[in-house]
Parts: sequence; structure tokens; C-alpha cells
Amino acid sequence: MLQTLHATWWAWAILALALACLEITVPAFVFLGMAIGAGCVALVMALGGAGVIGAPLSVLMFAVISLIATLVLRKIFSLPKGQVKTFDGDIND
Repeated sequence: MLQTLHATWWAWAILALALACLEITVPAFVFLGMAIGAGCVALVMALGGAGVIGAPLSVLMFAVISLIATLVLRKIFSLPKGQVKTFDGDIND
């Protein structure tokens, strides 16, 4: 079953949606890169890569795209170098 499940675009799309929902629920800033990776693999599979790409290559593509997306997102959304986020007030005051 796993051999046929990796080649279906909707399985990767469901994984992308689940990871995006997990990112919203758990603010860890890790799952967004993986959601982008799964979405890209779903797009490749939907555009005809399902018959050509095997299971190891699709998982490798997911891992590489997820890593690149995570590094790019971290570069875009990080604080400028040397800056530290501080809070003066408390929400409970």
C-alpha cells in the first residue's frame, strides 16, 4: 500500500494540509517548511511525476525541499543580527 500511496498527489496534499494545520496549532516554526515541501511534491505528482518518480526519490525530494524552505523562511523571518526581542510589559498587568 505504501508503494502506491507515495505516488498519489492527494496523499501529499493531505500531508501538506495536516502539517500546515499543525504549524497553526503548535507555534514551533518547523512544520511550515515541511508543509511547503509536501505541497511541492504534491504539485509534482499532480503534474505527471507520479509514474516516473519512485518512493525513495519522492521522499528525498520532500526532505530537500523542506530543508530549503525552512532555511529560507528562517532567513526571511529572523530578527536582524545582534537584535534581541525583549518585553517590557506583562500581559497580566
